[in-house]
Amino acid sequence: MSILVDKDSRVVTQGMTGKTGMFHTHHSIEYANGKNCYVAGVTPKKGGQVVEGVPVYDSVAEAKAATNCNVSVIYVPPPFAAAAIDEAVDAEMEVVICITEGIPVKDMIRTRDRMKGSSTILVGPNCPGVITPEEIKIGIMPGYIHKKGRIGVVSRSGTLTYEVVHQLTLQGIGQTTCIGIGGDPIIGSNFIDCLSAFEDDPDTRGVVMVGEIGGTAEEDASQFVSEKMSKPVVGFISGVTAPPGRRMGHAGAIISGGSGTAEAKIEAMNAAGIHVCENLGALGELCAKVFK
Repeated sequence: MSILVDKDSRVVTQGMTGKTGMFHTHHSIEYANGKNCYVAGVTPKKGGQVVEGVPVYDSVAEAKAATNCNVSVIYVPPPFAAAAIDEAVDAEMEVVICITEGIPVKDMIRTRDRMKGSSTILVGPNCPGVITPEEIKIGIMPGYIHKKGRIGVVSRSGTLTYEVVHQLTLQGIGQTTCIGIGGDPIIGSNFIDCLSAFEDDPDTRGVVMVGEIGGTAEEDASQFVSEKMSKPVVGFISGVTAPPGRRMGHAGAIISGGSGTAEAKIEAMNAAGIHVCENLGALGELCAKVFK
C-alpha cells in the first residue's frame, strides 16, 4: 500500500502551461503509471489547449467535472500560489501538493485559516512533492533513485529527501511513500500527520524522518513517536546551530533562544526511542541495521 497517492490517483497540474509546470509534468507522465494518472492541466484563459497530451482547462472545477481528477499539483508563481491552493480546496481535491517556493507568509496564513473544516490534505508549499515508487511521481524529485518497498520517508528538506532515498535504495531498502512536507513557516501536512498515516499503513514497516533546525516540529513528532508509534523510526536533523534569531536554510529554520537547535531536537528524538543518525553519510547503514 501507500499513503496520499497511488497508481489510481487522477492528477491535475495547476500552472500546466508555464515552463516549470510543463517540464515537471512531462517527467512525471514518463514515470511509472504517469500516462494514466495525469489527466488534466489548469491555466486561466488557456483552456482548450493540449499540453504533453493532457487537456488544459480554465479552472480546477472545470477540470474535475471533465476528468474526475482528485489530486492537484501546483507550479503557480508565488504571488498567485495561495489562491491556487484555495481554488483546489474549493473544488474538493482530496490531496493538494504545492511545489511553489516563496509564497508570502500572510497569504499562507489566510489560506490555512480558510482550509479549516476542509477534508483536503495539503502538502507543502515549498516542497519537492510526493512519490509512491514505481506507481506515481508528483513533484520534482528524481524518480530513478526510488525503489518500491516497506519504508516510509518524510522530510522537511527536499535535497536531503533525495539523499536519504538514494542511500536506502543502495542498501536494497525500498520505500512505500516518500513525502517532502516543505520547510516554510506555514505548511499543510506536518511530521505527525505523515507519521500517523505511516503507522496506520499495514505495508509500511518503518519510517525515516528528516528534520531541520528551527521550530518545534521535530520535538512534537518525537513525543508522538514515543506515545503512538509501534514501528521503528530513524531520524536525522539537518543544519548547524545558528545564533539566536538567525535564519538559516528554509524559511521555517529559525532558532529562538534555546529552542529549535539541532541539539535540542536530537535530545528529544533520543528520548523518544528514535534511532538518531548524526552522520548523514552513515544513514543508509544505520537504516539497514534498524530495518533489516
